[in-house]
Amino acid sequence: MIDQLISRARAWAAEDPDDQTRGELEAVVAAAERGEETDLADRFDGTLEFGTAGLRGALGAGPNRMNRVVVTRAAAGLAAYLRDTGHAGGSVVIGFDARHNSDVFARDTAEIMTGAGFKALVMPRTLPTPLLAFAIRELGCAAGVMVTASHNPPQDNGYKVYLGDGSQIVPPADTEIASRIAAVGALADLPRGGAGTLVSEEIVDRYLDTVAGLAEDGPRDLTIVYTPLHGVGGTTVAQVLETAGFDAPHVVEQQEHPDPEFPTVAFPNPEEPGAMDLAMALAADTRADIVVANDPDADRCAVAVPDAHGWRMLRGDEVGALLAHHLIARGRTGTYANSIVSSSLLGKMAAAAGQPHEETLTGFKWIARVEGMVFGYEEALGYCCDPEHVKDKDGVSALLLVCELAAEAKAAGRGLTDILDDIARQHGLHATDQLSVRFEDLSDIPATMDRLRGTPPTSLGGLAVERVEDLSEGSAALPPTDGLRYSLAEGARVIVRPSGTEPKVKCYLEVVIPVDADPDQGGVDAARISAAGRLDAIKADLRSTAFGSGG
Repeated sequence: MIDQLISRARAWAAEDPDDQTRGELEAVVAAAERGEETDLADRFDGTLEFGTAGLRGALGAGPNRMNRVVVTRAAAGLAAYLRDTGHAGGSVVIGFDARHNSDVFARDTAEIMTGAGFKALVMPRTLPTPLLAFAIRELGCAAGVMVTASHNPPQDNGYKVYLGDGSQIVPPADTEIASRIAAVGALADLPRGGAGTLVSEEIVDRYLDTVAGLAEDGPRDLTIVYTPLHGVGGTTVAQVLETAGFDAPHVVEQQEHPDPEFPTVAFPNPEEPGAMDLAMALAADTRADIVVANDPDADRCAVAVPDAHGWRMLRGDEVGALLAHHLIARGRTGTYANSIVSSSLLGKMAAAAGQPHEETLTGFKWIARVEGMVFGYEEALGYCCDPEHVKDKDGVSALLLVCELAAEAKAAGRGLTDILDDIARQHGLHATDQLSVRFEDLSDIPATMDRLRGTPPTSLGGLAVERVEDLSEGSAALPPTDGLRYSLAEGARVIVRPSGTEPKVKCYLEVVIPVDADPDQGGVDAARISAAGRLDAIKADLRSTAFGSGG
């Protein structure tokens, strides 16, 4: 076994054009030959799966890592797919963030595309992912590639693929591209061309003007604290806010510039505990009205607001409701969409406004494809406010519209939490939470899902389970996906699904509490207390009945 691994590793190293990863692998092979324990098996245990939106994984040598060999093969497979589907000779636009090797992977992709007879258009510098999605349609491209790992840890990178409609790939395109990647022969036999054409900075200006144009005339008195979390959103956000008429935000100095090491955060995701601490501290010092943040590639937007206890991060579902409220008030007509794991509130808001609503599978590759969509969101801080120009989540446009809404509220002597209270009074308080259960043995995940299918709970948190849906069977509205949806009494809901990126099973909880119109009954505050208790009770039951004590 070890001899076969060493032989495969040597063959890989001989083909690797990168001195660093080749040397890294040669050192691992030498250690394995000395009988030392290494991660050689993990590096060669299959290959990074080309799925959801492309590739994502840890940087390093071997087929189960992100490196120049894997990226070159991915680019060659994508080129073959585009040629086979009638796009030979078309343009492919390539963007990249500031992570380790993003620029290198972008250059390799460009050279493979030009070698395959395509026009490679390379973005002028490190820029947000939504700008790449914008450029695909703006430049009339057959496809786009964004080299980014979004909010993953510093040691990761990724490769996100879009087709000419400007949205991420979905089945069967992903498997068809994967099959062509698998068919790529020796790297030495792949024709490589030039490094492509650098896209003019004009594309950035067009994007900035398009986003800034989403804001209408209105109040602009708002003290903003912003952090790009060491990512690429900083300059773009500052320019959009300025063009829209806002004062320059107070930017968290320690996180202002792109840094692939993300030195001030344990995990560069604004949802993670501690990631927003520096922004909150700056907000307290500057007496800010709002804190806004992007993840490192600026396709997600996080919002924090002051409340009686200091600063509070809004949940993705709350920001989604606020943006929908804002757009509905503007008279934006069309379909409002969200993923199945997001709150059911958006459907009620759309219905009250006389607008259609649609639920999709998890991920913007599905949300962006909703016919006639004018707004879409998912609870993981992803919002699409301008699908006509960006058919993907866009943390820059979402940030601008949240600031616009906050400025309007401030001018009326109110805050974003007051608007959330208004929404709760009209539609009931929709409170959401998550439970994630990590598994050491990956085989336990399908076994757990099978057990839940076979013996579903009859009640959770004291609420009867009124309906069980096996999402793997699909429906007229949704393609099949591995998951279960429990509809509980009184409008509560639980969705259970394996994570697509981690060894976890994730549970998405929602309870709906009517808000008593009588102020003596406590109103929204009383509903929040009740909701928190119900969510805790559902979590406790899930841990004990669905997952045992291991949750």
